[in-house]
Amino acid sequence: MRLGTRWAFGAEPPASVPVELRERIAAAETAFTGDGADRHWTLTWLEGRPIAELDDGTVVRDTIVDAHDADEDW
Repeated sequence: MRLGTRWAFGAEPPASVPVELRERIAAAETAFTGDGADRHWTLTWLEGRPIAELDDGTVVRDTIVDAHDADEDW
């Protein structure tokens, strides 16, 4: 079992955040159009795979998923 963690938007992710997610998280923060103040990331593990979610619904895993993307077909 792996424990998750939280950290502030724009801050250096904790050591427990896998290296392969760090660049994707940085890209999501760069693409973020709003104010990042008072936003936080949450790292969770699902079936052994890391998932980072910003509290606005943006999810980072194998790809960046924007919860506010109007082009989603589902």
